Formats: sequence, structure tokens, C-alpha cells
Amino acid sequence: MLRKGDKKLINAWAFYDWANSVYSLVISTAVFPIYYSSLTESFANIEGKITFLGTQWNPTTLYDYTLAFSFLIVAFISPILSGIADYTGNKLKFLKAFCLLGSLSVMSLFFFKGEATLWVGIVFTILASIGFWGSIVFYNAYLPEVAHPEQQDDVSAKGFIFGYSGSILLLLLSLVMINKPELFGLPNAGFASRLTFLIVGVWWFGFAQVTYAKLPNNVYNRKPAKDFIWKGLHELKKVAKELKKHPELKYFLSSFFMYSVGVQTIILMAGIFGSKELGLPTLDLIAVILVVQIVGIIGAFAFSRLSDKIGNISTLKITILIWAIVCFVAFLLDKSQENIHLYFYGLGALIGLVMGAIQSLSRSTYSKLLPETKDHATYFSFYDVTEKIAIVFGMLVFGFLVSLTGSMQYSVLFLAVFFLISFVLLNFVGKTKYVQ
Repeated sequence: MLRKGDKKLINAWAFYDWANSVYSLVISTAVFPIYYSSLTESFANIEGKITFLGTQWNPTTLYDYTLAFSFLIVAFISPILSGIADYTGNKLKFLKAFCLLGSLSVMSLFFFKGEATLWVGIVFTILASIGFWGSIVFYNAYLPEVAHPEQQDDVSAKGFIFGYSGSILLLLLSLVMINKPELFGLPNAGFASRLTFLIVGVWWFGFAQVTYAKLPNNVYNRKPAKDFIWKGLHELKKVAKELKKHPELKYFLSSFFMYSVGVQTIILMAGIFGSKELGLPTLDLIAVILVVQIVGIIGAFAFSRLSDKIGNISTLKITILIWAIVCFVAFLLDKSQENIHLYFYGLGALIGLVMGAIQSLSRSTYSKLLPETKDHATYFSFYDVTEKIAIVFGMLVFGFLVSLTGSMQYSVLFLAVFFLISFVLLNFVGKTKYVQ
């Protein structure tokens, strides 16, 4: 078994980002939201509504609520599962199970091709989201077991850089397939999009095997008792009490909740915002998302180095302020503006600069703030649940404001409030040996 801090172990752990990030980019952010938007528009009624479960929906609001529901499920089950995983030492088993669920669900989206199969798009969007985010709970929980505290900023950033690199390659392939389907012998762009969903699922499951081969399991040699499910719940209760003794963790999680509302909602809705609100064609939308990913690699690396110089907290504050600026800029954009696509490219570059940086720094900062413990999965479940509830809240607010105003711009502007509150809360996070 490879030792903690070993380069091979670190690379194997980070490689799961290479495997799973194609889901977060191609499915969550780029191709699927644009495909969903285009497809639902083709069978929407004269008022722009679609029917699901006997109810008329704004397509964007339905998509918002679908994602919110999936995150609510993850928020509910992950603390139980991670508590069990810590007590039984089976993080790897759970990582594999959620990866399998996610990859198979993504492949099933291939069969979403019209109004009659809308239920396929909704159901497997939910299951794929549960699979992805469920696996992330256990993947993140490995960070303190594969890297020493002084390594964790760089290791966390390496994961995001691997993820961006892999997902960019697949997105480039998708871009060519969708815009030139005849080159691949495909009938049309819609079929090319659906084929992309199959490729994403195979990529995710296939490359995850590299990570599985090196990650340790049950490093503390725990032996599960017969009542390990209840023991897992007991561990959760114990960790909840422990948080009261660590105010820096409470303040960080409060700030993390606030800025996650904004960050994750923007990431999830960027494609639909560009399509519906700004009227940009698919080629421009995917190209902008590519810009986000490429700049994201630079941003994750640059802010990791900056955190070495000025500390995690100060660096996070800078990223939060830039996210707030993103909200104001997005509010000012209008489809009637000349060269609107160039403004959207610029906005994409700004998002890319801080997207990977804030996610990477959040993960490593939280890891550094943890007390001495063997219950990493349980502690990271609190981190994960905080993020998921933030996403549920953000998507519900975003969807509600869209249905109320008929515009996404006021929804985006409102997200700036969450960034400003998170900035204030971050000032109360105490200093530790590794977090300044």
C-alpha cells in the first residue's frame, strides 16, 4: 500500500477528477443544459410551457427544481452513508457504487429525445446528479488520507487541473461532433449530443479504475459491528457536537454555504442563461464554456500559489469579490447589445479565473481546519451537505425569480448578496498553523 504523501497515491487520487469532471462540464454545464433547452423549446406550447406530471412548467424552472431535488436527496443520504463509511472503513466501496450509478445514469440520457421521453431526461438527470455528488463525498474525504496538511492546497488544485484538462478534451470532441455531425457519419446535432452522453458515462467509469487501483481502503483497520448503521448515525451526532467546540469550522461552513449558493447556481445555469437570456448559438455557448475551463486551469494554479503567499482566507476573499463582480456584469448584459457574444466570452474568462480556485481552496481550507480525527468522511459529509443545501436553496431561489420575473438577470443579480454575506462571515474564521 502506498504511503500518505506518496506522489503515485496523490496522482491516483487526483485522477478521479479527470474521470468525473466530464460529467460536471459536459452534462451539468455545457452540452446537456443546451440540449435540454433546445429540445424542450421544440415541444413547448405557445406560452413557452411544457407539461410534466400533468402540470405546466417553464422549462428552465423545471430544470432548476429537478437539480434542486437531486441535491436534496444527496444532502439527506450522504451524512448517513459517510458516517457508515467511516465506521466500517469502506469509503472506496461507496465511491465505486456512486460512480457506477452516475455513469450508468448519464448513459441513459441517450434515450431522452422528445416530449414522450421527457421523463427519461428528468429521472436520469436526478440519478446522475446523485451518483456524481455522492461519489464526491467519499473522494473529498480521502484528501486528508492521501496528502499531508502542507501538501493539501497543491494536491487539491492538482485534482481540479486534472479535471479541467480531461473535460476540455472531451468537450472539444463534443463541439466538433455537434457542429459537424456528418464528419462522424451522424444524422444530426441532436444525435451527436445524445452520443456525447454515452461517451461521458464510459469515460467516467473507465478512468475511475485508475483511481480504484491505488486508493487504500480502511486505513485505520476498522471492523464493523452488527449495528454499524446506527453507529454511523451516532458518529454524525458526535461530530455535530464537536463542531460547537470549533467555531472556526462553524464560521467557515457558514461562509461556504453562502458563496456556494452563488457559485454552484451560476455554474449550473450558465449554459441556459447564455441560450435563453442572451440568445447565443450552441457553438458560442460551448466555446465560452471551453474558455471557462482553460482559464480555470490557470486560475486554480495561480490562486494555489497565491494562497501560499497570503494565506487561504485572504485568497478566498479575493475570489469571492470577483464572483460578486460576475453577478453585476451578468446583470448588465443584454441580447440587444452589439457583440454580445464577446462580452459573454469575457464573462466566461472571469468565471474561469475563480471557478476552480474557489472550489479547490474551499476543499483544502476545510481539510486544514479539521481537528485530529479518523472520521474524515463524516466531517466531509457536513461540508458536502452544506454545499448541497446551498445548491438546493440557490436553485429554488433562482427558479422562483425566473418564474416571477420571466428573466434570469434579476436572479443572477440577487446571487451577489450571498457572496457579500460570505465575505463578511469569512472574517470570523480563526487562524491555524496552516490556514491564515
